[in-house]
Amino acid sequence: MSGGLTSAGVFSCEILKKTIMSIKSTIAALAASPFLLAGAAFAGPYVNVESNLSYPDGDYNDGTTDLHVGYEGSTDNVSYYVQAGPAFVHTDSTDDTESEISGKVGASVAINEDLSVYGEIAGISGEDSSNDDIIDWSGKVGAKFTF
Repeated sequence: MSGGLTSAGVFSCEILKKTIMSIKSTIAALAASPFLLAGAAFAGPYVNVESNLSYPDGDYNDGTTDLHVGYEGSTDNVSYYVQAGPAFVHTDSTDDTESEISGKVGASVAINEDLSVYGEIAGISGEDSSNDDIIDWSGKVGAKFTF
């Protein structure tokens, strides 16, 4: 089998060999891509969709769904992020959904190979009983120990 395309439609061995090598190269590139992109996953812009629901005494009370755009990065032993966007707040008592603005800022510091501490500050717009705009703030701190 030599030459180009014959009248019977048979490819030459050279074209078949190049096609097989091209497929092998594509498979190798796809197999390696998670390792190539792994470093990029820790820095840069991202989208975060998060839903938090409240069930005091076992009954649904309210829920908030955030649709945030953010940026994360890191230095030698500090990771950080900042994100903001619309928040959709549903309250069961009024069966109504309000649109608000929310955001978060957080960081994690590696103390050593096994221990890191982290913190986050979050805020969401809203109204109080006097119809004044307010921002409800919340925060969290913690430690993570890996084995």
